[in-house]
Amino acid sequence: MRILVIEDEPKLGDYLRKGLSESGFAVDLARDGIEGRALALAGDHELLVLDVMLPGIDGFAVLQAVRAQHAMPVLMLTARDEVSDRVRGLQSGADDYLAKPFAFSELLARIQALLRRGPLREVVHYGLKDLELDLISRKATRAGRRLDLTAKEFALLAQLMRRQGQILSRTQLAEQVWGMNFDSETNIVEVAIRRLRSKMDDPFGEKLLHTVRGMGYVLESRRDEDL
Repeated sequence: MRILVIEDEPKLGDYLRKGLSESGFAVDLARDGIEGRALALAGDHELLVLDVMLPGIDGFAVLQAVRAQHAMPVLMLTARDEVSDRVRGLQSGADDYLAKPFAFSELLARIQALLRRGPLREVVHYGLKDLELDLISRKATRAGRRLDLTAKEFALLAQLMRRQGQILSRTQLAEQVWGMNFDSETNIVEVAIRRLRSKMDDPFGEKLLHTVRGMGYVLESRRDEDL
């Protein structure tokens, strides 16, 4: 069984590779986010051990890319045992979280528990009324018409579709789509929402992307509420 470890600390990365290899796993080790993302997207691993703080791109960005294509279990590692980090990781698709420093025996037990769950069934196709989103083909359509979305617009729509009916704040969207701490002075979320609306809502009769004043945005059908 093959495991991918993405860890930039040389001693810890070597330690994990040695320990997991001695435990019977085939282990690939990447030392930065860019290399790790490429290996993860190749789809040759049964489980990913992913550090949060990485050079190149961070662990959250790697996780976002992996979850767009694969359903393998992901165990995230962090030196910061903060609730916000754990929540962000789990909401983005991580299956478990382990704070540094940790005992190797606990890491191994968590890996074995994740692998015992068997193959994960990740939802790769979402639908709402006549809006369809396919994460594998990276295609979004409305009423059978393909939507010409940029990479960020697609990622934004994917977050909204995964949690349709839930209000997502600008802070949540900034973190999940752009991997950034929200700055109240920037209007990056509003601009992206406006552009997404112009493509997926404006040409059609029923509007699906709604602004909830003072709270954020929600993707849902409201037509049934008026019947």
